[in-house]
Amino acid sequence: MASDAVADLADSLAKTQVDEGELSYKGQGLKLDNAQSVEEMVKAIEEFDGLLALRLEGNTIGVEAAQTIAKALEKKSDLQCCHWSDMFTGRLRAEIPPALVSLGNALITAGARLKVLDLSDNAFGPDGVKGIEKLLKSATCHTLQELCALLYSTALAQAFQLIGSLEEVHIPQNGINYQGVTALATAMQHNPQLRVLNLNDNTFTKRGAIAMAQALKHLRNVQVINFGDCLVRSEGASAIAETLREGLPILKELNLSFGEITEDAALEVARSVQHKDQLEKLDLNGNILGEGCERLREVMENMNMADKLGSLSDDEGEPDEDEEEEEEDDDDDDDDDDDEDVDEEEEEEEKSELNQFSTPPSAPRTPDVSTFLSFPSPDKLLRLGTKRSFLIQQQVSHSNAVLSKAFLTPSFQGLSFMSSLLVMLGLLKVQTFSLVCLRIVSSCFTWKYLVTKIGYECHFMLIFCHFHTVIVAKS
Repeated sequence: MASDAVADLADSLAKTQVDEGELSYKGQGLKLDNAQSVEEMVKAIEEFDGLLALRLEGNTIGVEAAQTIAKALEKKSDLQCCHWSDMFTGRLRAEIPPALVSLGNALITAGARLKVLDLSDNAFGPDGVKGIEKLLKSATCHTLQELCALLYSTALAQAFQLIGSLEEVHIPQNGINYQGVTALATAMQHNPQLRVLNLNDNTFTKRGAIAMAQALKHLRNVQVINFGDCLVRSEGASAIAETLREGLPILKELNLSFGEITEDAALEVARSVQHKDQLEKLDLNGNILGEGCERLREVMENMNMADKLGSLSDDEGEPDEDEEEEEEDDDDDDDDDDDEDVDEEEEEEEKSELNQFSTPPSAPRTPDVSTFLSFPSPDKLLRLGTKRSFLIQQQVSHSNAVLSKAFLTPSFQGLSFMSSLLVMLGLLKVQTFSLVCLRIVSSCFTWKYLVTKIGYECHFMLIFCHFHTVIVAKS
């Protein structure tokens, strides 16, 4: 109930922290769906003169609520810090981009100049990135000093390059591969004041590590590097060691743990920090040093830096030949992937040239029902013609008499069936059951436009066909 949401928000205002220049709703677990649910929050924002920081993390904000909050932010030109992590728990992916666009546009309209933007713990995916891309590329973010976010697109790397004022970058556990790391490396070169670079638990491989090592040669103010659990490997570690010998004069912490680094490369890294007077910690735990752990300790002790070396308790031991071969194979696979990309581009160019002289392509073959059921798509469904429902029903009757009989029973409750099936397939939580099930289904399969094109009945038939395929495949 909306009245309950307002009551909850009113109660939470008593807990709201108002520090100097900061308005905080951190961790209050508010479920803010519409304009009414944020009335009190909006009033507090509007009446807060000199608002410098707004903390909304740990709440869940819907599209309408975000739009209403955004209206209040359009006049807050002094805002510098937006702590907006973990703001969309339980929301549909489709809700997140418009919510982010509204909030971002408000900051741009206000002429705010941000120093801190925290969007971490918001699993908004590639579509969500589009919601913040405009903000990151705007003058509002050209003054950013600290950014915490999930990276899903090289477009964000381009935005980092435009910002140019970043001092801290935290993008841990984001599944970034070496292509993304390479794009980031290029962007980091354009942020000369960078102090903290945390990319923990991504996948560099030697290519990404080498690219990042080259980028670090252009940065003199870096104090903390966290490339732990990034699979930098021995060649990548050696490249980083070379950079350390030449630069990074005020480095305080270096984390290269769990990176499949062998003894020789680890010793290179150790020797490269010999003249780093401000170094406080070198973490090489979890690599494959084996007996090299003792030699590493000796090297650090001989440089009077034994206290700077972190624990080696999780060392993986001596690498065997299989592991070395596997590492080489993985790197070769990276090369092969690049070669395949080039080959595909060349093939597309050749096809384009041939098409200029070839006869027009023949019309696409009308798909049969079995093809559609195996790989359902909106286009294939529409091309089945006006009798699509009958054809699909007929095919289903042949392949699964039980389901067919159930669907033809007069007492069959379609909405209940679809909801239960979504839950069993892990696509919907029990507590999210509501009359907006159709909306949820539409968003899950990104075929929402079918509702207006061919009606609800065919839309649900398409969803059923997808589930039918899964059921048949598992049976």
